[in-house]
Amino acid sequence: MALILPCVAVTTLYDDRRYLTNFDSWLTGHVFTDVLVIGSGSAGARAAIEAGDHTDNVVLVCKGPAGESTTRYAQGGVANARSAQDSSDKHIDDTLRVGCGLCRPRAVDVLVGDATRRIEELIAWGMHFDRDGEELALTREGGHSVSRVMHAEGDATGLELARVLCDRVRQHERIRIFEDCFLIDLITNEGRCVGAITYSSVYGHQLIWARQTVLASGGAGRIYRETSNPALATGDGYAAAYRAGSRLADIEMVQFHPTTLYVAGAARALISEAVRGEGALLVDRDGTRFMDAYHPDAELAPRDVVSRAIFAHMRDTQTNCVFLDAGGFGAEKFAKRFPGITKMCKDFQIDVGRELIPVRPAAHYMVGGVVTDIDGTTNIEGLLCCGEVACTGVHGANRLASNSLLEGLVFGAIAGRTAVTLAKQSPEEQSHGSISSVNPKSQRTELDLQDIRNSLRSLMWRNAGIERTGDRLAESREIIEFWGHYVLDKTFDDVPGWETQNMLSLSRLVVTAAREREQSIGVHSRVDVDAADSPAPLHHITVQRGDDGLQLGRLGLDFES
Repeated sequence: MALILPCVAVTTLYDDRRYLTNFDSWLTGHVFTDVLVIGSGSAGARAAIEAGDHTDNVVLVCKGPAGESTTRYAQGGVANARSAQDSSDKHIDDTLRVGCGLCRPRAVDVLVGDATRRIEELIAWGMHFDRDGEELALTREGGHSVSRVMHAEGDATGLELARVLCDRVRQHERIRIFEDCFLIDLITNEGRCVGAITYSSVYGHQLIWARQTVLASGGAGRIYRETSNPALATGDGYAAAYRAGSRLADIEMVQFHPTTLYVAGAARALISEAVRGEGALLVDRDGTRFMDAYHPDAELAPRDVVSRAIFAHMRDTQTNCVFLDAGGFGAEKFAKRFPGITKMCKDFQIDVGRELIPVRPAAHYMVGGVVTDIDGTTNIEGLLCCGEVACTGVHGANRLASNSLLEGLVFGAIAGRTAVTLAKQSPEEQSHGSISSVNPKSQRTELDLQDIRNSLRSLMWRNAGIERTGDRLAESREIIEFWGHYVLDKTFDDVPGWETQNMLSLSRLVVTAAREREQSIGVHSRVDVDAADSPAPLHHITVQRGDDGLQLGRLGLDFES
């Protein structure tokens, strides 16, 4: 890319502007609640249910329709040690091993220890897991030492989970649902989170005052050109939390799913890891299997290994994709086990019973996020966090397949319960004071936002993707800050504008932290650093908005300073 960057002071555009929009608490509509939950995926819905069971007034804010989140697009399943060949200790060991030594052991213990209770709860609520006779059907995915992944409707686990949780939320008398309601910013007063300012096409701007706020806004795959995430995953929660003063950790750890359907001109769509777990093989255009040359577990190696192997093989063979060979299934068996994938392939005239499935890696999951304690609390009083937007340390440097839905259920319930406990300790009437935001009108040139978004996503894919170098990451930060000079100085009144600002802000944090971590570990691959030179001991890199702009820091493995 040939680009001349003018010398401009850009840091203030990121770190001085506290709120994206103009508002005055005396002139804006108000909503009051005990617990505000932002996000309706597995974590947000579960947090709202838990809060609603123990307090009278819960508000659930959904960016789109209730239940529309990355959760509903999850195919593989939920990990839970249930068979005679398995145990909680094995599940813990697999999680720690795949996390490459960067996991927070206490968080892993909680995740696995609470798993069975959350699964049984779902079954009691009417979730239809697939069965093998009377027993729950289990499959194996990459990084797991045994089959422990439960699934529903073949490859529609997320959709079924979203249905069950959404039904439960809608039936709950103590939960009010605000659909198509966009989080603009978290509101803070004297360092304490007191709610959020939101926007909806029906009510316009609203101030939602809450004794406790639970952020469960999901991921940010849309900052990358190639992603399995839906359009709403633009990282709004990360950016809003950063502006509010939250500490974020491991934000450079972005997991790329090895297999998304590759059809030129079409959006990437997930091809579940369970397809490989059930026996499908990765082959190149000549039909030659290649994964056994990269890892002893071949197709069932951890996701970071498989993604890098595919990326390298595509580069070496100068191709745009590799292929999944599911011919060993037979068309009828494959269609029964993976009906959604079968239909999706058929829509692109791919007969999975007789043809290879073209695939390539894509951004899938944000491993890092807002630093969150085991009970869901953060460094900001009144703000809790759970799910993909949180960083409890449970995933380390690489998430074990099918631990994400489980994370949402386990830590969502914990955050909801903690929020109620803290809300009951708050005064009956809180004085929020007068809060307003007035951003000066920018005199600078307006850029085409869609062009900025497309260029940003391409830049992130090229320079902050599966393979990274320090020089390219530094260059990316300069380019992003240049764009920010002409975008973050504007005050928008619509969702696309705010989303673009959030995508720029989050991308800057990702490339900054990635440049800071001069080692290859898990999903973070620095090809310009010799593995033998990697620093020890391991640590978490943090980013936070401070008085002097973006501040970098480090935390120990158990989040100690």
